[in-house]
Amino acid sequence: MKVLAVHPSALMYTKVFLRLEPLGLELVAGAARQAGHDVRMIDLQVETHDDYWAMLEDFQPDVVCYGGNYLANVPEILDLCQATHYRIPTVRQVIGGHSVSFIARDVLELAEGTVTCILKGEGDATIGLLLDTMQAGGDILEVPGVVTLEGEGPSPIFVESLDGVRPARDLLRHRNKYFIGTLDPAASIEFARGCPWDCTFCSAWTFYGRSYRTASPQVIADELEKITEPGIFIVDDVAFVHEEHGMAIANEIRKRGIRKEYYLETRADVLLRNKEVFKVWSEIGLSYIFIGMEAVDEEGLRQFRKRVSADKNFEALDYARSLGLIVAINIIADPSWDRERFETIRKWCLEIPEIVNLSVTTPYPGTEIWHKEARRLTTRDYRLFDIQHAVLPTKLPLPEFYEELVKTQQVLNTKHMGWQALRDTAGIAARLLRNGQTNFVKMLWKFNSVFNPDLQLADHQRPARYLMPVQPDVVASIDRKDLYVHGPGGRRSRALDDDTEQFVDKTRMGAEA
Repeated sequence: MKVLAVHPSALMYTKVFLRLEPLGLELVAGAARQAGHDVRMIDLQVETHDDYWAMLEDFQPDVVCYGGNYLANVPEILDLCQATHYRIPTVRQVIGGHSVSFIARDVLELAEGTVTCILKGEGDATIGLLLDTMQAGGDILEVPGVVTLEGEGPSPIFVESLDGVRPARDLLRHRNKYFIGTLDPAASIEFARGCPWDCTFCSAWTFYGRSYRTASPQVIADELEKITEPGIFIVDDVAFVHEEHGMAIANEIRKRGIRKEYYLETRADVLLRNKEVFKVWSEIGLSYIFIGMEAVDEEGLRQFRKRVSADKNFEALDYARSLGLIVAINIIADPSWDRERFETIRKWCLEIPEIVNLSVTTPYPGTEIWHKEARRLTTRDYRLFDIQHAVLPTKLPLPEFYEELVKTQQVLNTKHMGWQALRDTAGIAARLLRNGQTNFVKMLWKFNSVFNPDLQLADHQRPARYLMPVQPDVVASIDRKDLYVHGPGGRRSRALDDDTEQFVDKTRMGAEA
């Protein structure tokens, strides 16, 4: 079968600070191709809808697969599905990905019969089976993870091994457009999949059933040798949870003489526990590290159920500085913040050398916050669920909340991307320009055109064609197993040694699975 894989357009935050290659969809495309199907791919982050229609007309696919990893992309995907169905009524359309896995039936009902099915869970595990079943004229409801308006198939399944499928990187036509900060251009790679923790604001653990699986160091090194980009973003939700695995990858990279520059995300307590791993990685190319602190005080950390003390967070920052790493942290702006709280955060951020990103508390399906807060939503417009808009009631009037939010973001932007910062990175900028890479340099001037309180407020007034269903009253207690896309597999689903498993249990707040 001829299959066209489609990644939707960029979201607000990614229009400025980063643009990552769609690794998840590349893996799905790779699995479909491995199953013997003819696959093409388009990324609307770097191409246009006109490009999509041209490819559709030229390729005439039997199936179009959309990556629905972000709620804010749902309206665009549904618009494309309806317009595509109008142009080619016989085409079958499939939507998969992280976010739509939690809201499959809602999306199908909004699609008005133009979507064949939603594929829940790990798409690279079942896309080949789905396509083969379609080609043979079989019942797709026998495929794990399939959801249609008529019913639901067996529970989603995992890939047998993370080593089994390689991403179809060659199908992307504009690889030089992907970057994160000064890593320009940058490719993405997966060392491990899943997260064993259980933070209330996150749906990574509920999607993967608190599993944690790893790719072999040899396969990772093989892939790094094939990647031509000098920058590498490691997409793991928490990098180097397992010390032995992280060290084995580093040893393989050293043995082969692979030279890359790396950016990764991790937790403060993992950094402090596995100091030697991060030290070794700083010697082989790790230059950027993102730590999701989420809050600067103990009360905020309890709210997000992160059993990492503020003192440990600051200790981790000190250690990362000692390795010469550039550190970025994320703080979640709560709707309850007033002007004084915003000012306190601004002052705190200016006192530390780290890059600080500010996002807004956003309940997502699949998170505990969703089940506790969904009834209080002030909007049902999917487009506003991008962690840059307030979708819960704010203590300040909404225009004032956005003024304070953008004012704080502007202070942080000036600190790290103003003229002083530009002078500090002038050599990097010049090198990138010489090599024809303009992503990072363009980023320096985009902030004010994207982050604007008037524009963010106006977004709430846009007519919305697709609305989330009204949420039921919040139940007094939540059965956390009901949150999962992939059911919890318990201890056997986590590739961790016993000491690391005990460490995870001590540093998370939940008790199940």
